[in-house]
Amino acid sequence: MAGGYMRKILFVDLTNAKIWEEAPEESLYRDFLGGYGIGARIIFSRQKAKVDPLGPGAMLGFVTGVLTGTPALFGSRYMAVGKSPLTGTWGDANSGGDFGPYLKFAGYDAIFFTGISPAPVYLFIDGGKAELRTADKLWGKDTWETELLLQAELGKEARVACIGPAGESLSFISCIINNKGRAAGRSGLGAVMGSKKLKAIVVRGNRKVPVANESALKEARTKHLGQMGGTVEVYRQFGTCGGMNQFVQIGDAPVKNWNGTALDFTNAIAISDQSVINLQERKYGCWQCPVACGGHMKASTGQYSYPEGVHKPEYETLASFGSMCLNYNLESIIKVNDICNRYGLDTISAGSTMAFAIECYEKGLIDSKDTDGIELKWGNHKAIVEMTEKLAKREGFGRVLADGVKRAAQQIGKGAEELAIHIQGQEVPMHDPKRYMNYATSYLDATPARHTQGNYSTRPASGLEFPAYDRKSAAGRGLANKMGSDLMHVISCAGVCMFGLGFMDVSALTDFINLTTGWHCDIDGLLKIGDRIANMRQAFNAREGMGMVDFKVPGRVSGNPPLEAGPTAGRSVDFTTLRNDYLVARDWDVNSSKPSKKKLLELGLDDVAKALWD
Repeated sequence: MAGGYMRKILFVDLTNAKIWEEAPEESLYRDFLGGYGIGARIIFSRQKAKVDPLGPGAMLGFVTGVLTGTPALFGSRYMAVGKSPLTGTWGDANSGGDFGPYLKFAGYDAIFFTGISPAPVYLFIDGGKAELRTADKLWGKDTWETELLLQAELGKEARVACIGPAGESLSFISCIINNKGRAAGRSGLGAVMGSKKLKAIVVRGNRKVPVANESALKEARTKHLGQMGGTVEVYRQFGTCGGMNQFVQIGDAPVKNWNGTALDFTNAIAISDQSVINLQERKYGCWQCPVACGGHMKASTGQYSYPEGVHKPEYETLASFGSMCLNYNLESIIKVNDICNRYGLDTISAGSTMAFAIECYEKGLIDSKDTDGIELKWGNHKAIVEMTEKLAKREGFGRVLADGVKRAAQQIGKGAEELAIHIQGQEVPMHDPKRYMNYATSYLDATPARHTQGNYSTRPASGLEFPAYDRKSAAGRGLANKMGSDLMHVISCAGVCMFGLGFMDVSALTDFINLTTGWHCDIDGLLKIGDRIANMRQAFNAREGMGMVDFKVPGRVSGNPPLEAGPTAGRSVDFTTLRNDYLVARDWDVNSSKPSKKKLLELGLDDVAKALWD
């Protein structure tokens, strides 16, 4: 059996309080690596089509990668997986910290839940032994309180992934939190966890992840650590907040609910790089990370109250609650970031929802009578904090906003749909495809509106010779985006931080995987695994009756009409052409985006081909 795996997957039937474990064949690991690859394979096989994502028939998984918890660099990640209540599509969310490694140390590669518990529970795994325990006293607690209470009972060595009150109230933009601020943020999977009355998963153990060649793996770690490029120092100093000002200036960060430019947000430096670090108390790193790009903040000294140790806001949070809302007040962004972490909310969706609500208010679609007396105006940081708290608690107008912009717009009416910037229900991330076109196909991924799918092809340090992005070559465009996407699937499902691998060339990936597992994969072999994972996720959506061709892109995102000023003035993105080029390169149907039977059989997915085509 290959190294890198604990070789056990845990299954939990919450309805009947039944727990069992299975030992998969090595082919499952070899074909899908881990993460959402294994997640999509198992859920497609065991979950019926078109189930209610918040019903008892829906599955929810927590899956590590082959490199999670090993000596390989940046192997800290795990993924939550399931059907998204936000989009109705395949859903997954990626998180760092140290929960993923400790899940392996507790004895398992993955956990899958089905059913609904009759009362709140948490799952406790202690060195390979699992049991469900009552969570009555935890229900209603925020994620900080939950983690502290569980560690007080079970020991500080226990690691916790949990939901806050937003997940309990089934907010469609709720998420799963570990380490008090590392988020499996997207797809609304906190609501799936809440629907199952599952408050938390607690893991404790000291088992060692087996590897094929430990001494050579440690040597490879040392080698690639010494080869990391100059950009690593920027991340060591600032983390993702280091790019905020630059991204606004070049037109990558959206401004004013995607309807403004850098000319509307002229003081982005106030919420960027050194401005953020000036309020940082100490650095924070995920499990055994040599970079530690995160941070814990000093206690507030201004009008917003938060204690020492809250997590530093990342770029996506700074943009969604900053440039999107024309908000320069950094402490207010630290505060809303903490609110989202404690209540368990995706900051991309929550910040985008604030920007949407502000524009609705400014355009007269709602007024202070609707918003509980809060004046939702551009840059009004006090209002942004107050309304984020209401959203988190589902109080007052927060009830309207708690499920994201699509559903809020449906309740508001009066043309609010035009201001709701989402794709298939999920708020669009803080990167503008009018600046970097590769995001066009990323945003049409099986999990719509995701910036972490496919953009690796833009990184020259990858060491891969991607086809040139030739506007006149449909094949070149499609193949470049396909290869970039396949590589990102491998990185994610291996359990590796994409930023970390970005500091090295791609040989680090093959070295780490082969020395961990004992396999002999070259990059082409890994890209084929990525292709298989992409097809598996797409097959899930196809069986649900939807695909890329059904995902509508807002005109503000595509540049229809183009902006008249700023760094992306006059630019538009032909999403349809780029999508079709990508579909052809993948051998997916251009009219339905369903994977071809030939492609599925070529990848060894015979049962999937039968389910979709016979």
